[in-house]
Amino acid sequence: MIAPYRSTAVFDETTLPDALRREHRTKAGVWGVIRVLEGRLRLERGDGGEAQVLTPEQPGLVLPEQAHRVEPMGRMRMQVDFYDREPPVG
Repeated sequence: MIAPYRSTAVFDETTLPDALRREHRTKAGVWGVIRVLEGRLRLERGDGGEAQVLTPEQPGLVLPEQAHRVEPMGRMRMQVDFYDREPPVG
């Protein structure tokens, strides 16, 4: 089992930092898994693809250096786990 090397604090719709709401990127060699603990969160990737709605049952995978942003869809709680290799998602 691959474990994250770091995790963010748990954020809700009021504490989610502006930096995560704006387009940003993971670093080279870093995968991010956005885990919704409660509610729903919209994940938009900078590649112009379709936005994904994340839920506790549906986490979101962010690839190294992939541009993305998130937006709360009402009340929610979320956390991001960071990995140094591609993690299993689900």
